[in-house]
Amino acid sequence: MRSIAFDPADARSALLELPQRPAVFTLHGADPKDEPYIGRTPNLRGRLERLLQPSPKHPRRLQLAGRVRRIAWRLSGSEFESLLFQFELLQEKYCAKALERMHLRAPAFIRYLGGNPYPRIVVTNKPSQREADWAYGPFASRAAAERFAEEALKLFLLRRCTDDLDPNPSHPGCVYSEMKMCLAPCYKGCTDQRYAEESAAVRDFLATRGESKLVTLRTQREQASANLEFESAAALHAQVQKVEGVQALAPELVQPLSKLRATILQASAIPDEVAVFLFENGRLRGPVGFSTIGMRIQNERSGSSSLFAQPMAIEPIPEQPPLGDLVSQPIAGASLIDAPAKAARSVLDARLEGALTTLSVSAEAPSATVRQGHLALLKRWYYRPEVRRVGEICFPDADGHWPLKSMLRSVGRVAAKSLAPSKPE
Repeated sequence: MRSIAFDPADARSALLELPQRPAVFTLHGADPKDEPYIGRTPNLRGRLERLLQPSPKHPRRLQLAGRVRRIAWRLSGSEFESLLFQFELLQEKYCAKALERMHLRAPAFIRYLGGNPYPRIVVTNKPSQREADWAYGPFASRAAAERFAEEALKLFLLRRCTDDLDPNPSHPGCVYSEMKMCLAPCYKGCTDQRYAEESAAVRDFLATRGESKLVTLRTQREQASANLEFESAAALHAQVQKVEGVQALAPELVQPLSKLRATILQASAIPDEVAVFLFENGRLRGPVGFSTIGMRIQNERSGSSSLFAQPMAIEPIPEQPPLGDLVSQPIAGASLIDAPAKAARSVLDARLEGALTTLSVSAEAPSATVRQGHLALLKRWYYRPEVRRVGEICFPDADGHWPLKSMLRSVGRVAAKSLAPSKPE
């Protein structure tokens, strides 16, 4: 962070040194033990002029000039970066109160209670890192998690009761067992093995966001159709549609907490760069700058033209290729054109892989406060309406590899938006 001294008697000279750009700032008093004022703003100079320059027109406005002796700030390229850095400052200073001061709510997860002899699922806002394999989320809200859990349970025969079961034939059961919506382990309506199979199916359903059940149903539907059993195929098709409806309630961000990985791309405060953030092992890391110098920015409005189909680096090469077996050498006076070199794509791939490798450096497990805060920041940004969500997010494929090709297109879109002229107010 950059910092300057502040003299209340000559506030104007200090404020003129501040840039009129988005930033996170801290205001420090004369005593180092005093708590600093931490904030973020889209216009650093404008915000601090209101805080540090008394105005007779606004006598009730908060004024801190008499208590401030030093101003520190860090420029940011996006609101996402500002929120993350502000949280880090507040967490360092106030620890557990950082979430409260930023008005962040811990996101909701569906937790599979696999340690119970008769597993069930619950909705929680405090997933345990020890059981991160059995926590699925984050959801947009607790209501969204409860709705998905309720609709998913309609596809299975898992118990909904919260009792610690001691199966006994004399147990009266419940309404769900009467409606054949539960295997009723409470009065030994099924064997322990059968209930274990059903609970494992629920766990797989949550881990794959319904894909495990869809694969089975689609296979059965195709087999029934091949055997000309059209009534069975129609019934299976109705089940497929029902499962797809439940699957739609869980966006791509909903994954087992232990496997949740995502790359977030944002505009950078540094020209010709895109800021890369990585969520992995329960925490956000970054930003690391991805240089767009020499990169052909994707033109979304160019249709299917091959010129803008893929992002690539631009390197000058001779207009005419070398003849025969001659070694390619620059020819004096030869004209150069801006044409994509053969290795251009690999250059960008290596550049992006380097940024991801830098962010993936192993670190100690985050504290519960840091994990909840970073999850809350990711959830708040991801679940915004698309028209308000600035930036791009990319997920690894089924094998855990990053899709570099689509990620470079995302980089191009972020860079293009940051280069676009702002609309006049």
